[in-house]
Amino acid sequence: MTGWFRSLHGRITLVTVAVAVLAVLVTGAVSVQLVRQASVERARAQLSAQVQLLSSLPGPLTLPDLRERVRLAGAHAMVGLISSSGKATGVASRYLSAANVQSLTTAGSLSLTKRANRDSVLVEARKTKRGVGVVLARPLSAVNDESSVSISRIALALLIGTVVAILAGALLSRWLSRPLVTTAGIARRMASGERGLRIAPHSPSEVADVADALASLDVALATSESRQRDFLLAISHELRTPLTAVRGYAEALADGLVVNDDLPSVGRTLVAETERLDQFVADLLELARLEADDFSINREEVDLTRLLSEARNAWLARSDKLGVTIDVQTDGGGLTTDPRRLRQIIDGLIENALRIAPEGTVIQLLAHVDGATSTIAVRDSGPGLNQGDMAVAFERGALRDRYRDLRPVGTGLGLSIASRLVARLGGTIEMSRAPSGGTIITVALTSG
Repeated sequence: MTGWFRSLHGRITLVTVAVAVLAVLVTGAVSVQLVRQASVERARAQLSAQVQLLSSLPGPLTLPDLRERVRLAGAHAMVGLISSSGKATGVASRYLSAANVQSLTTAGSLSLTKRANRDSVLVEARKTKRGVGVVLARPLSAVNDESSVSISRIALALLIGTVVAILAGALLSRWLSRPLVTTAGIARRMASGERGLRIAPHSPSEVADVADALASLDVALATSESRQRDFLLAISHELRTPLTAVRGYAEALADGLVVNDDLPSVGRTLVAETERLDQFVADLLELARLEADDFSINREEVDLTRLLSEARNAWLARSDKLGVTIDVQTDGGGLTTDPRRLRQIIDGLIENALRIAPEGTVIQLLAHVDGATSTIAVRDSGPGLNQGDMAVAFERGALRDRYRDLRPVGTGLGLSIASRLVARLGGTIEMSRAPSGGTIITVALTSG
């Protein structure tokens, strides 16, 4: 039962019932007051008409005669007489004070409500041509008793309306919640791994928007999972290649098939393949760390000239071996950021540039500080990329899949890692084609 109250169906029903009950209570209270007011006005109008009629009768008026005439008229009113000398007789005349009698004598008519004991009494009086005052009185309790029948009928009508509203609310809530229940079921199927589910159009428009968003999510998940699957397949293939080489040489060593003269060459091959495996694992671990919520950033003041010089020196041995020069050009500025993460970004970009830079070319490490914004760029003289390549350059494995058979490629993760690291540092990374050929990758960071 508690679950029903928490559901949209239950809540819409409760709200509908609450609104219906509130409307019934307000309508009932107003209706009772209006009915009673109308009854009082009708009773006063009847008393006024009767007392006007009695006061216009010819001949002398007596109290018994007035009582009989009122009885025959079915007015159920109390009767009273005020003589020309001011003497009051009859029950109705008791409700008139001396001031009221004087007002009747002066004005010729009187209409008022008197409080008597715990009840109120309607009083109407008229003066005849002979100076005699005719008085009729009727308790409000009797008037209200007559209106009770009308009030009971109104209450019955309101009760029927409440029942109809409850039933309508239950049907309305079921109608409104059904498409949401259907949509929720599709979402659960998506969570269990189903894709390509057809989501039928729904109404109202808000539910249709939810269904459209869910359909878009389904497409996005299918695309993402497809990319992830392709990426994992590519990584598995790349891992299998060095593993196959390591295993083959290991079996050859175990079987004594490698002669002493070949041992250095075999050792170098095993080291190279092991380094490839290590690079794959390191890149995958770095991607996992970047996805974690507790990824740490330790900011401090960084001298860009010093940082870029240290990076150049670290890659000097490899660049010399490849016949590539690494040149540093800065304006001597600095910024506040995480030096270890920034160095990691620069190392990744240098490694990417060295992989494709032709022998005898120069890789430029450029840094410029403009106020709180610093830009670091790595420029190579390689074959460069077209606009289509640049659009997907920072996606995992995108360039690797395109150029694996055309030029040297790495794990396909380096640029993706650099892009995510830059985003973690609160900066931006862009790729463009150098005017004289090659590629420029620019990182923009803000101090703080």
